[in-house]
Amino acid sequence: MSYVPIKGGKEAIKQAARMLEILRCSDEENLPLQTKTIKSQLGALHSVVLSEGGLYDEDLVSLAIKQSRGDSLEAAYYLRAYRSTRPRLGTTKVLETSSMRLIRRISSAFKDIPGGQMLGPTTDYIQRLFNFALHDETKQEFDDVVSSWVKQPDSSAAIPDSYPKVMDFLRDEGLLPPFQIRDNEVFDITREPLVHPLPRNAQLALMARADTGGLLALAYSNMRGYGDVHPTIAELRVGYLPVIAKHPVTGEDIEIGEVLITECEVVASHQIDPDSGQVYLSTGYGACFGHNETKAICMAILDRSLDNGRRHGVTHPSEDPEFLLNHIDSIDSMGFAIHYKMPHYVTFESDLDRARETQKQQEKS
Repeated sequence: MSYVPIKGGKEAIKQAARMLEILRCSDEENLPLQTKTIKSQLGALHSVVLSEGGLYDEDLVSLAIKQSRGDSLEAAYYLRAYRSTRPRLGTTKVLETSSMRLIRRISSAFKDIPGGQMLGPTTDYIQRLFNFALHDETKQEFDDVVSSWVKQPDSSAAIPDSYPKVMDFLRDEGLLPPFQIRDNEVFDITREPLVHPLPRNAQLALMARADTGGLLALAYSNMRGYGDVHPTIAELRVGYLPVIAKHPVTGEDIEIGEVLITECEVVASHQIDPDSGQVYLSTGYGACFGHNETKAICMAILDRSLDNGRRHGVTHPSEDPEFLLNHIDSIDSMGFAIHYKMPHYVTFESDLDRARETQKQQEKS
């Protein structure tokens, strides 16, 4: 495909970029949006960009959202571009999600689970009605929301440091296959070419930073009949996961920080293990940066769907790894869609010539 290089117009391009800043700052009555405000008050958007950007830096995520004027795709693009300039300092150990400092934990598989259900922050149980009082919310009203919560009796002593995993209880009962690491080496999707077939850890890594809407659409197609995954959520967790790495001098394992993640483990219909012949429940797994339950659930469904395609043959789009994994990245998808705004003068002129010549041939006949 030919593109016509654009010569000149530098001043117009400069002014176009300036117009974006003018639009961002055009409301004279408001103060500049603080990046720390974006994280706290636009948490859902913050989590989407944190996940799709593939770089865990909460301050940079807020800056990307501010600079892109709330465009989640552009914001994720900023993070990807910045990440590509950073050196790799090392690799963390495999993280145990059972050690998460939880803020939310639910299971739809059992009413009572060891440690109990923890609803945490969620919109699951509220009516989607406008709170018109937020139109004219005052600073005092804003501050009172948190202060009223802080004044409540302290019950933190009753909260354990960690909770057992529901999947472990199913595995102890023999309903799930013994846990084993399938892939000895982690596939680095940022440095290695995506040549199919890909190992499962590469598939999960691609989905972890994929477009939330893209995963939702494909998982929904599977649930609606273009597939047969109708899972039960064994456990959905949201919390802060300690990151463990080796000390560069002593070589000892140390905690270097923590990341907010959402994790979902689902169980589905039973199947026969080809090696042992034992009947087990099938499973699916999803995890991503930030608080994004829709993405983690859809990721777990598609993980199960891809395994169905591998075991029984591909019959639906969501079971085809090449179709699914090549169409879920937000940056790739956006880049190809908006590239049509580039000059296509040569190719379009060719289309016009063919159309005109075809019309002439029709007139003669």
